[in-house]
Amino acid sequence: MKNINIGIVGYGNIGRGVEKAVAHAQDMTLSCVVTRRDPQAIKLETQGVAVITPEEAMKCSDIDVMILCGGSATDLMVQGPQFVAKFNTVDSYDTHSRIPEYFDMMRSAAQDTLALISAGWDPGLFSLMRLLSGAILPKGETATFWGDGVSQGHSDAIRRIEGVQDATQYTVPVPQAIEQVRAGNGAALTTRDKHKRVCYVVLKDGADKQTVTQAIVSMPAYFADYDTAVHFVTQEELNAEHKKMPHGGFVVHSGTTSAQRQTMEFALKLESNPEFTGSVLVACARAVKRLYDDGRRGAVSMLDVPLGYYSTMDAAALRGELL
Repeated sequence: MKNINIGIVGYGNIGRGVEKAVAHAQDMTLSCVVTRRDPQAIKLETQGVAVITPEEAMKCSDIDVMILCGGSATDLMVQGPQFVAKFNTVDSYDTHSRIPEYFDMMRSAAQDTLALISAGWDPGLFSLMRLLSGAILPKGETATFWGDGVSQGHSDAIRRIEGVQDATQYTVPVPQAIEQVRAGNGAALTTRDKHKRVCYVVLKDGADKQTVTQAIVSMPAYFADYDTAVHFVTQEELNAEHKKMPHGGFVVHSGTTSAQRQTMEFALKLESNPEFTGSVLVACARAVKRLYDDGRRGAVSMLDVPLGYYSTMDAAALRGELL
């Protein structure tokens, strides 16, 4: 495969994870990092890579795929259409309820480019597992559990609330719900039954705890459908106890063939959520380049990509080594 020139938009946790993943990709070169901050203040791990502004990025002509690493709450709704108008893109948009809306927006903006949206492990890898398990065992039920772990998207959403200085949010599965699903008795479980959300929040000076709490627990698409606990801590406590980024989870599908119960599970246990997510985004960038070279334009998700396109190996090697 020819070398793929990668750009990174946003140099936060996901952006740094993508940078690490590109360094391990034998078919890729990191060409630039795009930031809204002062480029001079950004120190990359990769030597010799330009750090540029979004305005400067729009003048680039040698980027094969831009990997968009902004947050779903506000960034990607703006960055996605802006960048896909000029570049092929990959992003990790993860507000599940708004994915159809975001997909249509990106498809409309991608006139002569290709966007792969909502990549990562959920949405993304877990989406693939939900599709496969439901197709293989149609007489059954699927449930997805996340955690225990830090949700970057939900933490970012809290940090954007007025009065919040910093925050970390943990997603915690309910053990009784897991056992119900494995036993094939989980059909009636609600979103609230399956997970709890636990938030650790640092307030800005003068902010009101009750106002911030209400803004968190009532936030649509993030916390309103869950039992949510909010704990207020100091910045020092948050830095010392809640700045690591483990995560994981699993998809469980329990179904029957004749009278026999069959169970499928796919699980992840991650020491670094952003580094793993960055690795998925980089594999998706490889797939986007291949699809684009095949003539594909518009928008796709990981569900639309042939699995072999994520790999550095060609089809013959995949059949010989993995089939």
